[in-house]
Amino acid sequence: MPLSRAKIAATAIGLADAHGLDGLSVRKIAKELGVGPMRLYDYVSNRSELLDLMVDAVYAQIAEAGQHSEWRATLLAVVHRTRDAALEHEWFADLLGARPHLGPHALAVGESTAAALSQAPGVRGIDDLQRAMGALNAFIIGALRSEVTERRTARSTGTDVPAWQAALGPYLTRMLETGRYPTIARLVIDGAHLNAEETFHHNLITVLDGITGHPQT
Repeated sequence: MPLSRAKIAATAIGLADAHGLDGLSVRKIAKELGVGPMRLYDYVSNRSELLDLMVDAVYAQIAEAGQHSEWRATLLAVVHRTRDAALEHEWFADLLGARPHLGPHALAVGESTAAALSQAPGVRGIDDLQRAMGALNAFIIGALRSEVTERRTARSTGTDVPAWQAALGPYLTRMLETGRYPTIARLVIDGAHLNAEETFHHNLITVLDGITGHPQT
């Protein structure tokens, strides 16, 4: 089967899913495709261009969320689809916010997001829209990077919550018993292990409510 940019990107995505971006190389992609490494340079000029192709292929999945009749429904669909994509392709979270994503599918997702936000009650002009986009993107990048990092840490160390508590429990108990950290103590002792998806959704709703609310002076 002849090579194509789409086929190269799909192969690269498979390797990155399995081994991360550090495990991605032209040589490995070429081997997977059964061609010489130099053949790939007929289609992709450098690593940056390859990453752009990979990122836009993931945005194509996100774009499938589509437009809904109500602005909030559109945003919820797009953002949750973005989370699904980041959990399926963890390397994608590493590239969020790292550089502009200007491929056609990335632009389509950006257009869908901006168009939906522009319809929100609290967004009355271009300045409001820029701030709203910034707040939403900051939430998405921070939340997804944090969740992916936690998943990676759990896999690499084999550490689950009970094991972590057993390892750090004595130290943490001593520190909390000093009484200097009463709110942290409440979080540690009384706080539940929250469901990641439910927490993401709750915090997303909080951000959207903030965007659409009346500004506080």
